[in-house]
Amino acid sequence: MLPSGLVWSPSHAQCPPLGVWWVVIALLVGCGGPPPLPRLAPDAVVLAFGDSLTFGTGARPYESYPAVLERLIGRTVVNAGVPGEVSGEGLRRLPKVVSRESPDLVILIHGGNDFLRRFDRADTARNLRDMIDYLREQDIPVVLVGVPEFGLFLTTADLYGEIADDMEVPLEDDVLSDLLRDNRFKSDHIHPNAAGYARMAEAVQTLLIEAGAL
Repeated sequence: MLPSGLVWSPSHAQCPPLGVWWVVIALLVGCGGPPPLPRLAPDAVVLAFGDSLTFGTGARPYESYPAVLERLIGRTVVNAGVPGEVSGEGLRRLPKVVSRESPDLVILIHGGNDFLRRFDRADTARNLRDMIDYLREQDIPVVLVGVPEFGLFLTTADLYGEIADDMEVPLEDDVLSDLLRDNRFKSDHIHPNAAGYARMAEAVQTLLIEAGAL
C-alpha cells in the first residue's frame, strides 16, 4: 500500500528493461518448434538424399518413404538413396545430385552405414556438417533425420541432435528408432518395411508442417 498522499504511477513499478521483453517474446515465439523453413511452392522439388533407408530397401519402389512423401505433400520428391553408401561417399556425391536436380529442399538421412562399419563418429559428424554447409552455400534448406545406433536399445545417435542444435536444422530424431524397435514395421534388423516407410514419410511431413514448409 502506498503512503498517504501518494498516487501510484508506472514509475513506482520495477519493470524490466525494454530489451528484456524482447528476449522473453523471442523465447515464447520460438519455444517448442523446429527452426523455420521457407514455404515450398506447389512446383517445388524436394531431394531425399541418403543411403538404403532413403532408397527403400525392404519395400517396393513406390513404398519407399520418398515415394509416399511425394503423395502426401503434393510436391515432387526425388529419391537419391544409394544402398551401402557411407557418409564420406555421400558428401562427394551430393554436389552432382544437387546440380542435376536443383532441389528447393533436401531431406538428409545418412550415417547408418558408418555406424555398422564402426567408423569414427567425429568423421561421420564432420561429413554431415559439411553436407549441410554445402547446401547452405547453395541457399538450399535442409531437414535432418536421425539414425539410431544399431544395438540393444536402438537410440538415435547423439551426434544428430548436436548437429541440429549447432546448425539450427529441423530434426526428426524419433521415427527410425521407434520403427526399428517394433517388428511390425521392419523388413530386417536395420530396414523398415512398407508400413515403416509410410510412418517415416508421415513423420517427415509433420516436421515440414511444423517448420512452416507446408
